Amino acid sequence: MTSSPPPAQHCHRLLITGAAGGLGGVLRERLRPYAEVRRLSDIAPLSPAAEGEEVVPCDLSDLQAVIALVHDTDAIVHLGGVSVERPFEEILPANIQGTYNLYEAARLNGVRRIVFASSNHVTGFYRQDEVLDAATPPRPDGYYGISKAFGENLSRFYFDRYGIETVCLRIGSSFPKARDRRMLATWMSYDDLLQLVVRSLFTPDVGHTIVYGASANRDRWWDNHLAQHLGFAPKDSSEPFRAEVEAQPTPDPNDPATQYQGGAFVKAGPFNA
Repeated sequence: MTSSPPPAQHCHRLLITGAAGGLGGVLRERLRPYAEVRRLSDIAPLSPAAEGEEVVPCDLSDLQAVIALVHDTDAIVHLGGVSVERPFEEILPANIQGTYNLYEAARLNGVRRIVFASSNHVTGFYRQDEVLDAATPPRPDGYYGISKAFGENLSRFYFDRYGIETVCLRIGSSFPKARDRRMLATWMSYDDLLQLVVRSLFTPDVGHTIVYGASANRDRWWDNHLAQHLGFAPKDSSEPFRAEVEAQPTPDPNDPATQYQGGAFVKAGPFNA
């Protein structure tokens, strides 16, 4: 099954940070119909620009470089940053300083809409038998989750103070298929990811919205009723992968990675022991 984005809408110049990453590469191509120009940025190498693309390398920890990067853009899909659990010293420059720099650059350049790639790891220390929504208090499962909680709070401030609208995507696990038992609940197909990003970019009057990113899986940990104004209706499901996943060895029920929604992130580190 595949999902259908809303009726075609587009902007002139769309900035995609983190465009060299896994999801950045997916969205680089799939967002082509929704922007006349896609400005692609990362600190990692990017393939040469195709038609309708601009490649602009940028270190997100450099405020002046980020201000220049954001200039003359209409909207931003912010994927840039460290995407796994790492020591705080590695998380700080891109995920915390970099996110502040991006929002300050948006303010200075008059950008009014940002789609922020947050993470389910903002609430990773809730148990897997609990159902959460956007009003559930954060319980980050590590420094990465803390950095995404910071980004959500920062984006809320920039909306309340400056009117910059943000949709925070608490992305689950977006891969070609569900690879383990946890992903039977957290998996999101690339088609559903595209639908969610497009609705987040073009739905009017989103204010500050938090939405969990997962497909229409049988096992559900997240309730998106507080984001229903986006009209996000995932079409895919992890069920086609269930038999393959359940053929794997049964995990230890006493393992924290089995008990908590954050999976292995809840027991990563300490890094300076």
